[in-house]
Amino acid sequence: MSLLGREVFWPPVDELVEVAERIRARLGEWPAASTRWRICLTVPDSPGADDLLVLTESESDKAAHGGAAIIEVHEKRVVLTRGEECYALEGERSDDWLVALAAFLDCNFDPHDALVLALAWRSGDEAKDDAWPVDFATFPRVADLPDAPEPAFPSCPDALGLYPVLPSAEWTERVLDLGVQTAQLRRKSTDADDLKREIERSVAAGRKHQARLFINDHWREAIAACAYGVHLGQEDVQTADLNAIANAGVRLGLSTHGYYEMLRALHFRPSYLALGAVFPTTTKVMPTKPQGLARLYRYVQLLKGRVPLVAIGGVDGKVMPDVLATGVGSAAVVRAVTEAQDVAAAVSSLQQNFTGQVR
Repeated sequence: MSLLGREVFWPPVDELVEVAERIRARLGEWPAASTRWRICLTVPDSPGADDLLVLTESESDKAAHGGAAIIEVHEKRVVLTRGEECYALEGERSDDWLVALAAFLDCNFDPHDALVLALAWRSGDEAKDDAWPVDFATFPRVADLPDAPEPAFPSCPDALGLYPVLPSAEWTERVLDLGVQTAQLRRKSTDADDLKREIERSVAAGRKHQARLFINDHWREAIAACAYGVHLGQEDVQTADLNAIANAGVRLGLSTHGYYEMLRALHFRPSYLALGAVFPTTTKVMPTKPQGLARLYRYVQLLKGRVPLVAIGGVDGKVMPDVLATGVGSAAVVRAVTEAQDVAAAVSSLQQNFTGQVR
C-alpha cells in the first residue's frame, strides 16, 4: 500500500501509510511532490538521496548512510541533516508526527519545512474543519541560536502598505515624492563612497517625507546615516551585528522563504518579516522555488498579529489584489515601479490597493 502510488516508508508499514493518507486527504490541494521522499525507519541496504533516515539517540553511527538525509530523534529535539545543512528543532510532538511528515512531504514542502509542520501537527487535527497547523503554540522552536538582541528592535506599523524596492537615491526621492510611505534602497555597489552618498541621500529623503526607508544589506552605513530600518537576508543574520543594529534604534526586516526560516527569524524579534518569493522573479537569484499564494495564505494565518508581514517576489499590479486577499499587510514591488512607462500612474494605481490602511 502506498501514498498516491509510491513507497513512503521503509520497511513498508500499511498501518502508517493508512494514517498518512488520511492526514494528506485533509490538507487540501497542493502541487504534486517534486521528490518522491521515503521515510526509513531502519537503514535500507542502499540508502539514496531521496531517503530520510530516522535515527534514535542510541543510533549515533551515521556512517554508510550514503547521501541520505538523517533525522535524529531525541526526547524533545529533532535534528535534520541534509548534506552540510543542519536544522535543529525543539518542542513537543504527537505520536503520529512521522506519518504527518509523510503527508506534508507529499504537499511538496522541502524536508525542513515539512518537519516543522509535522512537529506542529497534533493527533486528531484531521478531524478539524481546517486541518492545517495554524496554532503557533504547537509549533517547534529553532534550537542552537544565539540570544536575541536586547533591547528588541523597534516596532513597525502592522500594515506597511506599498513597499517599492529601489536601486538608487534618485529613485527613492522620486517615489517618496509621489506619496509612498515605505520603501527600500537596494543599492548594488561595492564602492564605499557611492554607498555612503546614496544611503545618506535616501535617508534624508525618507526623513523629509516622514517615510519608512529601509536600507538593504548595508547595515553599518545605515546605522551611520541614522536610517529608519535595515533589511537583511537569512544568511546575513550570521554575519551582521544584530546587537549594534538594535542598540542604534534601527528597525530590522528579515527575508524568509518558508516555515523553518520564519521560525528562525522570529527568534531575533525583527520589526517585520518578508515572505517570498511569492512568484517567480528576475530581480535576484532566489534560494527556493516560488512560494505561491496558497503558502502565503497559510503563512499569514500563522503569523498575522504576531509580526508585520511583507509579501515579496514577482508582485505587480495584476496580482496585487490576490496577494492582499491573503491578509498580508504589505507587498514589495520592484519592476512594477522601476520599469513602468508612467511611474506616477503606476504608483497611484498600486497605492489604491491599500486604501483604508492606517499609516
